[in-house]
Amino acid sequence: MKIDTDIKNFIIRAATVEDCTLILDFIRELAEYEKLLHEVTATTEALKETLFSDNRYAEVIIGEYDAKPIGYALFFNNFSTFTGRPGIYLEDIYVQPEMRGKGMGKCILAYIAKLAVQRNCTRVEWSVLDWNTPSIEFYRSIGAITMEGWTVQRLHGEALQNFATEFKNT
Repeated sequence: MKIDTDIKNFIIRAATVEDCTLILDFIRELAEYEKLLHEVTATTEALKETLFSDNRYAEVIIGEYDAKPIGYALFFNNFSTFTGRPGIYLEDIYVQPEMRGKGMGKCILAYIAKLAVQRNCTRVEWSVLDWNTPSIEFYRSIGAITMEGWTVQRLHGEALQNFATEFKNT
């Protein structure tokens, strides 16, 4: 899949297994921007297994300007019991710093919104770090809202392993 956009020389395409190194590079660039590079443990092998095997957990699209990859988005379905319909959770959206402000990130996000509508999803959701004012302002400008009263919770690492042992079966 390769989609032309209304931005001259900018296309969006589906990532392929050959893009795993590129995807990992983008993940690291995003993590560095978010001051979280020390948390990245993903490998190209893990990405191949989780993104391109028979049991895929997420989708990735790549944005290319003048045939050069400049950004990506990684997303997957979630589900709303309140609406009884799926949604899309946007795990990552990233555009390299030198390409920001040209509408490419907005174009990628609009494409994901279009996919959500085509797939009969009721929402697109994502998280943003509370210090990332430029992104928050951009999200407000497109109509996104803060989910007041909700706080993200995470169980991972040793805590996840420990709590999993709480399940007992016969």
